[in-house]
Amino acid sequence: MGRDVIVACDFASAEKVYEFLDKFEGGRKPFVKIGMELFYAEGPQIVREIKKRGHKIFLDLKLHDIPNTVKKSMAVLSNLDVDITNLHASGTIRMMEGALEGLTRPDGTRPLLIAVTQLTSTDQESMENDLLIKEPIDKVVMHYAHNAKVAGLDGVVCSPLEAGKVHETCGKDFLTITPGVRFADGDIGDQKRVMTPAQAKEIGSDYIVVGRPITAAEDPVAAYNRCVEEFCD
Repeated sequence: MGRDVIVACDFASAEKVYEFLDKFEGGRKPFVKIGMELFYAEGPQIVREIKKRGHKIFLDLKLHDIPNTVKKSMAVLSNLDVDITNLHASGTIRMMEGALEGLTRPDGTRPLLIAVTQLTSTDQESMENDLLIKEPIDKVVMHYAHNAKVAGLDGVVCSPLEAGKVHETCGKDFLTITPGVRFADGDIGDQKRVMTPAQAKEIGSDYIVVGRPITAAEDPVAAYNRCVEEFCD
């Protein structure tokens, strides 16, 4: 896969997500992120239906549990024809290794597996006060990224501010998927560490995840095309 824009379809129902995706009929079909809200509302069938429509899918469920539970859960998810799925790097190397084992099908194929380092809503202050992690956030992210690579994963979810450093630490082929992307003239919402699509491209992000700047736009197709133009072209 080359550089791409992933649209976060954070809708509460199948009806709403289909209404949104219908706007793209006849044009470029966006790579779609299915998160917890939509998956918990509609179940695995929503993944199958969106795949039938011709979209690539990033299933964003951020698994985090004991290694055996994550391994068995990933084995179930491997039956869905998604392109990327993920878990929390803070679950330890052993958990990530178990996840990779569970996700790999008998024929050796599997979706890409990436790890969440620190959420883009987390900043240094909240990490220290809420999580009692006193190290600099940049050091924590790089350590988690290194652990993900050691476990055999394909990449990490990280802030676009950290994508270049992740590539320096883990190699250029280690994927960086970066939420927290906003247009220069847009609202940053509840994100603490953000960047524009053009800046994310410049710093070396492989994928950007964009939600409300596209899904809540007056013209979502135009907003998506603007993202593609800034990031992919």
